[in-house]
Amino acid sequence: MSAAVADALDLLAAARQCLDARDPDTKVALTRHHAAQQRAGRLLLPASPPPPEPIRMPGRPPRPRLVHPRELPRRGLGSDEGRAAFLHAIAHIELNAIDLAWDAVYRFRGLPDAFYADWVAIADDEARHFVLLRDRLRAFGRDYGDFDAHNGLWEMCEKTAHDGLARMALVPRVLEARGLDVTPGMIVKLRALGDDATADILEIILREEIPHVAAGSRWFRWYCARDGIDPEPRFRALLADYARTVLHGPFNLDARAAAGFSAEELAALQAVAQG
Repeated sequence: MSAAVADALDLLAAARQCLDARDPDTKVALTRHHAAQQRAGRLLLPASPPPPEPIRMPGRPPRPRLVHPRELPRRGLGSDEGRAAFLHAIAHIELNAIDLAWDAVYRFRGLPDAFYADWVAIADDEARHFVLLRDRLRAFGRDYGDFDAHNGLWEMCEKTAHDGLARMALVPRVLEARGLDVTPGMIVKLRALGDDATADILEIILREEIPHVAAGSRWFRWYCARDGIDPEPRFRALLADYARTVLHGPFNLDARAAAGFSAEELAALQAVAQG
């Protein structure tokens, strides 16, 4: 699509265009373009949009093959193949994160302008992260699609399509926040192996994911305040209803506190993970 035609879109149509793009390069290019347009004030919300269409799988390339997480082989970081598989897994998460951010923009209507600005900016960051990881993966002679992957992030997106409060609680604050827990240890291992190039990329992603998770915290609490809901009990209930099988400790308590988790919420995470 030409820039002139793309510029004629409103924000919801732009979000849908990014969601529907099947080719990762196209998804990234559209995301970067539309995010720049939104920052410049040239991509606006329509005055009276129709309801969002039912959630469906976003555009995906033919590969990678999506399998159950149990079918993914465990590989160490000590070999080039192991590091390539690790990079592929993280790149897959970042590609999903582009769609998760755009789906929040597209699906949840009638919210403050700051909500949409946050999630467009996050989509833009995730697109940049995907490119960094894919370029590094190519340095190992592999490319995105060369390894199997799973669909857990998008499955939680589908489960929370009906409820913006649940989406903010569970996708950024549970699934995506897992990166805050595991990435510091991966950075240490990679530096010990002499792979500073990969570790440097993870440092960037870790630093920028804290404000992404914080956006989930901020809008979860906004929904709770709007609806007169006490956030801590609701977060505990959502964890029990949706997240028992996906919560694994230990947790990076300092990073999660910086991303807006209260002491009560951190305790709830630990209790559910241990239960």
